[in-house]
Amino acid sequence: MATPVIIFDTTLRDGTQGEGISLSVEDKLKIAQKLDQLGVHYIEGGWPGSNSKDIEFFHRVKELNLTHAKITAFGSTRRKDTAAENDPNLQRLVESGVSVATIFGKSWDFHVHTAIQTTLEENLNMIGDSVRFLKSRGLEVIYDAEHFFDGYKNNPEYAMATIRKAEEAGADWIVLCDTNGGSLPGEVSEIVKTVCAALKTPIGIHAHNDCELGVANSLAAVQAGARQVQGTINGFGERCGNANLCSVIPNLQLKLEYSCISAEQLQNLTNVARYVNEIANVNMPVNQPYVGAAAFAHKGGIHVSAIMRHAKTYEHIVPELVGNKQRVLVSELAGQSNLIVKAQELGLDINNENNRTKSIIEKIKELEHQGYQFEGADASLELLLRRAYGDVEEVFEVESFKLIVAKSAGDQSVNSEAIVKLKVHGETVYTAAEGNGPVNALDNALRKALLQFYPDIRNVHLSDYKVRVLDEKDATAAKVRVLIESTDFNNTWSTVGVSANIIEASWEALLDSIRYALIGKTRVERESIPSEPLGLVNH
Repeated sequence: MATPVIIFDTTLRDGTQGEGISLSVEDKLKIAQKLDQLGVHYIEGGWPGSNSKDIEFFHRVKELNLTHAKITAFGSTRRKDTAAENDPNLQRLVESGVSVATIFGKSWDFHVHTAIQTTLEENLNMIGDSVRFLKSRGLEVIYDAEHFFDGYKNNPEYAMATIRKAEEAGADWIVLCDTNGGSLPGEVSEIVKTVCAALKTPIGIHAHNDCELGVANSLAAVQAGARQVQGTINGFGERCGNANLCSVIPNLQLKLEYSCISAEQLQNLTNVARYVNEIANVNMPVNQPYVGAAAFAHKGGIHVSAIMRHAKTYEHIVPELVGNKQRVLVSELAGQSNLIVKAQELGLDINNENNRTKSIIEKIKELEHQGYQFEGADASLELLLRRAYGDVEEVFEVESFKLIVAKSAGDQSVNSEAIVKLKVHGETVYTAAEGNGPVNALDNALRKALLQFYPDIRNVHLSDYKVRVLDEKDATAAKVRVLIESTDFNNTWSTVGVSANIIEASWEALLDSIRYALIGKTRVERESIPSEPLGLVNH
C-alpha cells in the first residue's frame, strides 16, 4: 500500500505574499472550494491577526460545504515577555473558529538575536507557551519551524532544541521551513533524516523556491521521512515563490508512488491550476510542468512523427492523468507529421500522399516568415486548413470597413466609430457602431451586422488582446502581430493577424475569431432565417 503524504496548501496565505497577487475574500472562497475538490488536506486561509480581510474569510468559509480539507489559520508564537493568554495574535487564532492553527517560531539563533531581539531561552519559552496555549483551547497545532535549515547549519543544537520544545508542548505536526529557499536537496535530505530519527512527532516540509529547488527539496524531504508537504498552486509566493504543488503532487504520486490525492482528483489538477491563475489574474507560463499548455505540446517534425507511433516516445506520463492533453503545433519547424496530426484532429482527409500537404506546409512557413504565429492561434490555423481542403463555408463576406477616430479641442475623450459593409447570405448589411477605442468599435459593428443572422454571436466576447511589434528598428512603420483570445463561456480560441497597420492586423484577427465561432452553427442558423429579408437598419 502506498505511503500517504499530507498536502497542506498555503496559496491563500503565503501565495498572496507574491508580487502582483491580490485576492479578494470572494476570490479566496472560490479557490478554497476548488482546493477542497482537489483533495488537499489542509487549506491555510490567512492570518486573522493581521488584517480584516482574513477575519472575514474565516467567518464566511464556515458557510462552504467543504468535504475534505481542514481550514487552518496562521499566526506567530507569542510576543516576547508576554503571557500567551494575553497575546492578541494567539487570541485571534482562537476567535477565528478554525480547528487547526499553524504558528511559526524562530529556529535560527541569528534571527532570535537580530529579528525579534530576545534571548535564546525566551525564544524557547515563546514556542512552548504558544503551542500549549493553543492545545489547551482544543486546537490541532501545526508548528512551522521558520528558517530551520539555516538555523541547523549555523547551530544544530539550538535548532533541535526549538522543535523539541514544540514537541514537548504537544504540537501535532512540526514543519521544517527552508524560509530563504537557499538549501540544496542533499542538505535537506540529511537534516530531515536526523530530525525524523530524533523526534516522534510527524514532520513536514515548507520549501521556498529561491534556488529553483522548492519542488526538489520537498521531494527530498519526503523521501527522507517527512509526511506533510506545504506549498502553493502554481508556486505562488514571496520573492521566487513556494514549492509548486502542481509539480509536487504528481511527482510524489506518479513518480515516487506515494499517495496524496485520489487518481480522479489528480485528473482535476490542470483545471485547478488554470482556475487559480484566472482568479488571480495571472498569465500561466505555457511551459509549466504537468499543467502548462505546452507541457505535452510537440513542434519538431521528428518528435511528432514519433508520437504518432507511440506517445511514450516524447511524453513522460499520459497527459490525461493530470487533466492535461497532448497538442501538436504547426509552425515553420513543422514537418508533414505535424500537419497530418493537426488535420486528423479536425477530421480532414490528409495524408502523406495528398498533394496539398506540402503546399500547405510551405504556405504556413511563408506566413510565419511574414510574422504570423500559429502556435498561439489554433483557430486561425484551423480556418486555414479547412479553407485549403474546401471544408469551411464563408458565412459572410467583408465588402468594406471605415473607421472614424475623433477628438475635439477641450474634450477629454476620444470617440471611435466603425462602419462595416458585409454580404451575408446574399444580402448586403451596412451598419455602424461606436466603441471604447477603434478595435472595440469594429468588434461592435461586426457583431451588430451579424446578430440578426446568427443570434448566438451575442455569447462570444473577447477575453484577451495582445499586440507585439515584430521589428522594433522600423519604429512606427514596423509590422505588428495581434493575438485575440475569444470565448463563448464553453470554449476558448485564439486568432492572429499581421500587418504594418495595427487596425488591419486587429481586424484580421477579429474576423477569424467570429468566423471560427460560427463554424458548425451555420447550418442551424441558416435554417432559422426567414425566407423574407429581415428589416435591415442602415445606421
